Amino acid sequence: MATETCTQAYGEPSYWDNRYSNESGPFDWYQKYHSLAPLINLYVSRHHRILAVAFSEGMVDDGYEDVVNVDISSVVIEAMQKKYCNLPQLKYVRMDVRDMSEFETCSFHAVLDKGTLDSLLCGNNSRENATRMLEEVWRVLKENGVYILVTYGAPTYRLSLLKRTFSLIKLHVIDKFVLEKRTDPPKWDLLKPVPFDNDVRPLETMLGQNPDVHYIYICTKDSIQSVIAEDCSLKTDQKYDVAVE
Repeated sequence: MATETCTQAYGEPSYWDNRYSNESGPFDWYQKYHSLAPLINLYVSRHHRILAVAFSEGMVDDGYEDVVNVDISSVVIEAMQKKYCNLPQLKYVRMDVRDMSEFETCSFHAVLDKGTLDSLLCGNNSRENATRMLEEVWRVLKENGVYILVTYGAPTYRLSLLKRTFSLIKLHVIDKFVLEKRTDPPKWDLLKPVPFDNDVRPLETMLGQNPDVHYIYICTKDSIQSVIAEDCSLKTDQKYDVAVE
């Protein structure tokens, strides 16, 4: 069975400010965009408004028109603002995902996460902080919007946490290292959800012990689950104007 260990203060903003200050530049976490593009295209339309809580470079080249990126590190936000200052489709905002009150409720069709939830789970008060983040993600999503989580977290560790906030969850699997030009077929069909039920042991048996994969959870905010009184489809005004600097 897979285990989770944390060796760095990944949940602390000071860690990321220091790390990004000493690295040559930001990079895509876990997977390059081209590896995930077929799955993102399946669940997210190119005209949708997207919130990326971990940057995914390449989305504009793929035709996405409105991507708001947030990060707790001012260092990386400033770097990305400079790098993409000529692309109005991309906005970069310094923000703590545990409190995104500057965004209206029901203001995004999709939220993309590559590693941010994992980072919070490696910091102090991990469960509390992760729950606060997921509640905020759920709040800013429109009804039937999707939270796409790319993570190291196996179902044993992630499903119970995700189910506290989302009732509709699908699971996809992708090899950790996907070559841009490969001749052999991938071990996992990225576009085919992996079946599971409340007992995840058969799923983990099928995946094998410590599989070399990333798990991708597709969490949908369904209308039955929603207890928000406002009609999200009528919300057009944004509380926060994210201008590119």
